[in-house]
Amino acid sequence: MRATVQNVMTTGVAAVEADAPFHVIAELLIARGVSGVPVVDDTGHVLGVVSEADLLCKQEFKERYYGDVYRPPLRARLRHRTGTPRKATGETARELMTSPAVVTTPGSSVVSAARLMDARGVKRLPVVDAGGRLVGVVSRRDLLKVFVRRDEDIRAEVVRELGARTAARVEVVVEQGVVTMTGTTGTLSEALLAVRDAENVDGVVAVHDQVTWGRDDVGAADLPTWDGA
Repeated sequence: MRATVQNVMTTGVAAVEADAPFHVIAELLIARGVSGVPVVDDTGHVLGVVSEADLLCKQEFKERYYGDVYRPPLRARLRHRTGTPRKATGETARELMTSPAVVTTPGSSVVSAARLMDARGVKRLPVVDAGGRLVGVVSRRDLLKVFVRRDEDIRAEVVRELGARTAARVEVVVEQGVVTMTGTTGTLSEALLAVRDAENVDGVVAVHDQVTWGRDDVGAADLPTWDGA
């Protein structure tokens, strides 16, 4: 069973309404020790997200001396396509937030959530139900929870994934999330599939493949190799 967002997300999260003032948002971020909060309407629907970066625009664009006009570098302009200078004058969540919010759902896989965070350059995702209402938040730290599973639980799942036929031929040892596989399978394709199935188990840090095989049914010479260069 693959972990979903619902398995790792934080519920009962802090959120603000669109008219929440700057000062209240800053206090909430500090008190909760979080990097951002969802902005919701009076029915709990997510409108956007206010992050530390959004609030820091207030400092970033301050004029330090007469004529000191700050022009953000290209990388910063690309990162903040929603108008960073405008946020520097914002006073409420509505003016400060990034909208629409990048969200996920409880049933989404942990893998898809991690990919979405990376693709959109965000540290946390509001989790919404089918109606778009806030039910939780998942952060990068939450996603790491899959890597603190007990070794015996990881091993049991790896063995289940291998299936009875392959598991009878392959020995699986797990230490601190690292899977070592030994033994002999009937064919190369069976060995490759066993390693792939082990790699896909939540909590696996790495797979040390020491499995041999009896018959090359895929053409080992055609497989990509690494020469260490």
